[in-house]
Amino acid sequence: MRTLACFVPLMITLACSAPEESEAPPVALWDWTQIVGSGQSLAVGAQAQSIATTTSSFGNLKLSLGDVMVPPFESTSDPSLSVVPLAEPIRRFANRCCAYPENIYGETPHTAMADQIATMVQLAGGTDYVSVHSVVGENGQPMSVLRKGATESITNTTTTGFAYEATLFETTVLARLAAEAGKTFGVGAVVLTHGESDANLSDYEEQLFQLWSDYNTDLSAITGQTEPIVMLVSQQHSLNYRDGVRTGMPRSTLAQWQAGLDDSRRIVCSGPKYQYPMVSDNLHLARTSYQLLGEKYGEVYYEVVVRGRDWQPLQPISGERDGAIARVAFHVPVPPLAWDDVLPRPHQTALTEWAEGRGFELRMGDTPLTIESVAIVGDTIELTTTSDIPAGATVGYAATSDGTELPGISRRWGQLRDSDATVGVVTGTAQPNYAVAFELPLP
Repeated sequence: MRTLACFVPLMITLACSAPEESEAPPVALWDWTQIVGSGQSLAVGAQAQSIATTTSSFGNLKLSLGDVMVPPFESTSDPSLSVVPLAEPIRRFANRCCAYPENIYGETPHTAMADQIATMVQLAGGTDYVSVHSVVGENGQPMSVLRKGATESITNTTTTGFAYEATLFETTVLARLAAEAGKTFGVGAVVLTHGESDANLSDYEEQLFQLWSDYNTDLSAITGQTEPIVMLVSQQHSLNYRDGVRTGMPRSTLAQWQAGLDDSRRIVCSGPKYQYPMVSDNLHLARTSYQLLGEKYGEVYYEVVVRGRDWQPLQPISGERDGAIARVAFHVPVPPLAWDDVLPRPHQTALTEWAEGRGFELRMGDTPLTIESVAIVGDTIELTTTSDIPAGATVGYAATSDGTELPGISRRWGQLRDSDATVGVVTGTAQPNYAVAFELPLP
């Protein structure tokens, strides 16, 4: 087991202190807590074949299939099935597309996520928090392939449609192995890293809630738990739903945020991913970025699942206009608001009406309105324009791609963040919360 220590990486301090007297140390509901990871390429480590997190951390676990060949998923009692220490890669790399168990392409977020959870529990005065991770996502596949009742397909070169059934298989096996080991067992969360393939899916939010509902029904039937299973999502920023130079907000990106607004007890948006370095295709994360994403998932999981808090990302509360000024009030997880000047400013070569917006956008219909300046005023952003803003204008942030691709940067991004000083235990990098991508009407 890793020894927990304080350190000062990159001049950022992670404070080690006893929990506040008014708050009891966190206690795990179960000896083993399963966390399911589904989604598409960013859920399974695409383009991150150089694995970094190769050693066991804390007491976290994953399932080893041993000699079992799946699908079909019928051998849940096979004695060669076992739990082993969690480390990357989750399983051997895929040599065909795309379904479990040959669905792993590189470093996933899960080992870093598990380390972050265990670290935060111990820093708060708790004991071991053992999470067991099941990664079932399928590279490049839409929700129709990941959900319950998906059409399953096996050819000589491709296998798809087994993500949901693989989840039930792993949960059934893990419940048995936990009982045999004298351990209590339940499911803490489903992490869905997805959305690119369904960028234009009009009912994407409804499908998120349906997937949450199906998982809660079927996984709880296996574990016998009464505690709800939270779904964690993060926004996608790489693919758009219209062709051409200027492309607007993808529906899946908006839905991933909106779902958390509509019912944060079921679905929680951890925030965007545009702040994380990408590889040369501007679609996939660099290896360290998978770890950063896992650390953020772990931090949010700790707040929502371990502590039971109503956590929300850095997100707008309201928007208003006053002559040539637009104001957007924000929920700020850790004040104060700040700009990230390491990220380049968006819209410097196209849609330059927004070049001074630091990721903020103003438009009337499809016509951009020129932003002269943007300023932080407490928990509010003030946008000053060249003329009075008409009723019905739209304010957005990290919503529109102008067709410019910069090395290592997502296709839509902004510079607004909070001051969360949490440091990732794996990367040693600060993890402030960045503003979600959004669009709001200005009445």
